[in-house]
Amino acid sequence: MLTAYQGELAGIATAFCWTVSYLLFTIAVRIAGPKWLNRWRLTVALLLLLVVHWAVYRTPLPFGADLGRWGWLTLSGVVGFAMSDAFLFRALLHLGAHRTSLVTSLIPVMSALLAWIIFDERLSLPQMLSAGAVVSGIALVISARPSSKETATRKEIMIGVLFALGTVVTQSLRYILSKQALGGEFPALSANVVQILAATLAVWIAAMFGGRWKQDLAVFRNRRAAFSMIGGAMAGPFIGVTLSMVALANAQIGIASILMALPPVLLLAFSYVVLKEKVTPRAVAGTAFAISGVACLFLI
Repeated sequence: MLTAYQGELAGIATAFCWTVSYLLFTIAVRIAGPKWLNRWRLTVALLLLLVVHWAVYRTPLPFGADLGRWGWLTLSGVVGFAMSDAFLFRALLHLGAHRTSLVTSLIPVMSALLAWIIFDERLSLPQMLSAGAVVSGIALVISARPSSKETATRKEIMIGVLFALGTVVTQSLRYILSKQALGGEFPALSANVVQILAATLAVWIAAMFGGRWKQDLAVFRNRRAAFSMIGGAMAGPFIGVTLSMVALANAQIGIASILMALPPVLLLAFSYVVLKEKVTPRAVAGTAFAISGVACLFLI
């Protein structure tokens, strides 16, 4: 019974992993700043993946994969990790976390749209209604969170929106490019290690040309920041992305990406249970709306 929903369950597990990753990365960023985070989280995740891949397949990388598959995964890694996070950090600079998260909740919609255009993956009417409920619930939850106290000009807001939309497009493209490479019996772990390898090389090459890599080493002087970064790398790029490959390989792109877009909802619940933060009725309604949509995805 559960195997029939393997992709959907992997999508939900991915959302939980990314929620934990977000919480740990937030701790690390508050201590040491965001500049080093993407490079080092990818580096740690890559080392973990290489070890696990060697233990499982007796080789650090899937050298037996054809060049076409390597090409798709390399492109998806650079686009979906290196480029997407660059857009995301710039969006956060101009918009703040609240509005950026609201814009990036469009990722499931964009993914489903691209899947319809490229793969002719069509959702049934009940599935579309369920997807709409999930997306609407996510948007409602995020919009209930307090906005930044800092004011921004209209120009800054527009620039931030463009960067946030860049995040939406590049992350959706990662799903599409990953789908292109996941045909046959190619393991999700192998796909993940190639993507993370490509992204890690891309961000470190950019850092070396920018002369920033020496400053990145200072992060390990703070143990709390370092451990938070390592834990976040294990939960996100290591476990979370591997599970996302399972979800994409076994479920429609639109449904998988919707399920993987639940971290904003889960973060609200974590903040109430763990941090004892106040939850508004609007946020509760949005959470219930989103979870109802997820339940309907299993029932139709």
